[in-house]
Parts: sequence; C-alpha cells; structure tokens
Amino acid sequence: MATLGKPQRHHRIARLLEEQAVSSQAQLVEMLAANGVAATQVTVSRDLEELGAVKIRIPGGAMAYAIPEHAKERNVPVDHLRRVLGEFVVEVAVSANIVVLRTPPGSAHVIGSALDRADLEGVLGTVAGDDTLILVCSGSNGGGVVAEQLSSLAGLS
Repeated sequence: MATLGKPQRHHRIARLLEEQAVSSQAQLVEMLAANGVAATQVTVSRDLEELGAVKIRIPGGAMAYAIPEHAKERNVPVDHLRRVLGEFVVEVAVSANIVVLRTPPGSAHVIGSALDRADLEGVLGTVAGDDTLILVCSGSNGGGVVAEQLSSLAGLS
C-alpha cells in the first residue's frame, strides 16, 4: 500500500467523491485502501476539511460527502454533468433569460459548482441557494435553449 502526499491523496479523494456516494469517513478510508492508498480516519477527516467537503442529502434521503468548490478543474466532462444533473435536479423552469433548477434540500451548490466548471455556452452565471439554483443566460430568450439542454442532461425531457 502506498502512502501518497497530500495533493495526490486530495485528488484521489475528490475523484472518489465525484464517482460514488460516500457516507462516512470509515467508508472513504476503506475505498482508498481498496485503491492501494494508506490513510487513517484522522488523515481523511483532515483531508475532507481541507477540501471543503460537506455532507449533502442525496436522492433517497441518505447523506453523502461532496466537494462544492472543486472548481480548480474547468470544463467538466458531459458525462459527469449528466450524472450530477440526473442525480440532483428535480425540476427545470424558465422565464426569458432566467433558468431555475430545483434540487433536494442542501444540493443546489453541488449543481452550481458543476455548472460553473462546465462553462456552458449562453450561461452568464449561477446563484445557488439551499434547494434552488438560478442561471442567468445571455439574450432575452436564451433561457429556453439552456433549460432544454439542462432538462435533457438531467433526464427530465
């Protein structure tokens, strides 16, 4: 088993949290061990804190860790965006150049972070609350196009 430096371990943890629901530090320690990385629960706890990980409610009511500000990487792959939107977006509404996304409580910031990193064409910016995300789109009718795209990615249309 390898003992990785902090940056490599942080990268591995971030990837694991993006790929699957991780509900506890002990589970994360086991997942790292399964990937050949030695880490204690104390180290993982400190890593999660440094990464800014938060526990969010996922569909089905369970809690899982997420890193809302994992914004260093730009241009999120479409598959990742599709997975995140499909998991958390429950409704898409549009009014002119504004798109409103509804999520389970505590999940809007995860979607906002993914959308910010995706750098979607026509999206000027996002504002996330607890269970609602607002996207401001370019052009007076730009929201319709973006809403259609996001609905499709979320599997709602």
